Amino acid sequence: MTETIQRSSRVRASELLGRNWLNTGGEQLSLQQLRGKIVILDFWTFCCINCLHVLDELRPLEEQYADVLVTVGVHSPKFEHEADPEAIAAAVERYEIEHPVLDDPELITWQAYSARAWPTLVVIDPEGYIAASLSGEGHVAGLSSLVEELVAEHGAKGTLHRGDGPYVAPEPVSRTLRFPGKAVSVSRPLGSDAAVGTFLVADTGHHRIVQLAADLETVLQAWGTGEKGYADGGAGSAQFNEPQGLTLLPAELAEQVGYDIVVADTVNHRLRGINITTGEVTTLAGNGVQRLLDAERTREGAVVVGSLGTDPLEVSLSSPWDVLWSETVGGVVVAMAGSHQIFSFDPATGELAVYSGTGIEGLVDGAPGEAWYAQSSGLAQDAAGDIWIADSETSSLRVLRTSQSAEAPAVETVIGEGLYDFGFRDGDPGQARLQHPLGVTALPDGSVLVADTYNGAIRRYRAEHTAADGSLVPAGVSTVARGLKEPSDVLLGGDIDGGESLLVVETNAHQLVRIAVPEEFLTVDEGATQTQRPRTPVAPGEFGLSVSFSAPTDQKLDDRWGDPTQLQVSSTPPELISGGAGTTEGLNRTLTLNPDISEGVLHITARAAACDGAPGEDIPMHAACHLYQQDWGIPVVLDPGGDTALNLDLRGVK
Repeated sequence: MTETIQRSSRVRASELLGRNWLNTGGEQLSLQQLRGKIVILDFWTFCCINCLHVLDELRPLEEQYADVLVTVGVHSPKFEHEADPEAIAAAVERYEIEHPVLDDPELITWQAYSARAWPTLVVIDPEGYIAASLSGEGHVAGLSSLVEELVAEHGAKGTLHRGDGPYVAPEPVSRTLRFPGKAVSVSRPLGSDAAVGTFLVADTGHHRIVQLAADLETVLQAWGTGEKGYADGGAGSAQFNEPQGLTLLPAELAEQVGYDIVVADTVNHRLRGINITTGEVTTLAGNGVQRLLDAERTREGAVVVGSLGTDPLEVSLSSPWDVLWSETVGGVVVAMAGSHQIFSFDPATGELAVYSGTGIEGLVDGAPGEAWYAQSSGLAQDAAGDIWIADSETSSLRVLRTSQSAEAPAVETVIGEGLYDFGFRDGDPGQARLQHPLGVTALPDGSVLVADTYNGAIRRYRAEHTAADGSLVPAGVSTVARGLKEPSDVLLGGDIDGGESLLVVETNAHQLVRIAVPEEFLTVDEGATQTQRPRTPVAPGEFGLSVSFSAPTDQKLDDRWGDPTQLQVSSTPPELISGGAGTTEGLNRTLTLNPDISEGVLHITARAAACDGAPGEDIPMHAACHLYQQDWGIPVVLDPGGDTALNLDLRGVK
């Protein structure tokens, strides 16, 4: 089934304005230079997993229509760090983007095209008019049909120009490691006792896994060809695609299942296994098809957690980012970044399950079927068996209290406020701020270290504890090290100058580096902030909110149990909405905006359930059903002359 994309009325596309262009050989592009081509503007930001999905979705389309289609990435940053030109250039290289990218740090082009969410796609026809505007991922089939229509239409009119586009490939750079993502220390013999003290590293940019010697430079062995792809087989023939997390299984279990290492093969949407002795790489879970939201939810909105079936190779995953062997859970815990959930995988039985999380992106604590995560990207387990989580998009440190009840683990937030709140602040955990952390590790003294990626720092959280003199020390956050280039993981690194060291995966420096643990930790306060996007003027008082949804072709709304649509609305600060917040059926709502609050953010989640079937007919008993969802965070400023209503678009993406 293919999404039908409605053509927009003929509105002239705005000029592409920003700070700089990448992937053009230094040339500054304009829409006039692109006249005669079909142009897709991809509004993205490199922290966003959904944006990374779209990059991969567009690649086949770009290849198929290379002579008539030009994709332009418009990088519109969410986090402060993402406005750094060096960080943007590194991201363009890391994700192997092969189209021009406009650096738009002031969101000039974002505003001109009325973008409200990451990712947003805008299609411009060869005459310079907007043909369609779409939010979210999963539109590639509909885009392909639209491009075909535009090719036929403008080919007949003589307004389509075929030929090469403006992309200029950068010069390749040779490195031992390329954007490494995660690492684990080898704590048991792997083929030989000499392996102990070495490190297993996800050499993400080279699409391989390597074993590094204790000197952090010598590659002892590697698995993967070095080219992105998907293939099982021997160490020299297997292929990965941007692998991230990896974990070492206990020796007895490894002997039983036939592999030692579990790898989160992120862009392949799979879990892979590596047998150290034979070098063989196998697929453990995932069918390679990205998992979109499912409809297995209660009418109250809680997800049905539990087993996903008996064959893990038939289950769709979504960008697994980290993996962790847990004795408490009795399996491998998976940070499923793409669906904002925590999964579990049992190597002995092959059972794959949703362990915690509804799949809604946000920051909500609680039981497995109620918790919200946001692109969880780092996992660690402490001595008590609790699992610590670096929840990147909410810039938060969270903990799953699995040690209390393995059957119903509850998540708590230790640091962090929400999707649009971040900063660099130590001290009281309730006031502390991180910026898009990707890694976490638990230390023997009970403290927890965080790879605070976009702050370029290693941070330390210590819960309330009793000091040596018997006094009670309150919980606090401090800084261990700073000045690093996007550290994405941290772990104990062995002795250095007679003392314990930390090992940091410094992604944008393409290296692993040891740092000594300081005797005294820094206290930093560079403030708390929110994502700085243009604020929409809205009038206080009664405010109308509506979301449009049309089921894709050959689907119909699933109204067998009542209204199949749902709208969830909240705000930061909560006092911004004095009436109408919460979760209700339907896609229309009347809010009351508090005139005593000057500004804030409206958080809106819309969902709709549809099943395969023709409109007007009953839904077949075994029809496939689908849940469509879009999240928005819309900064607003209250102004008596502002808008009194807001309409958003939730499109079916099948």
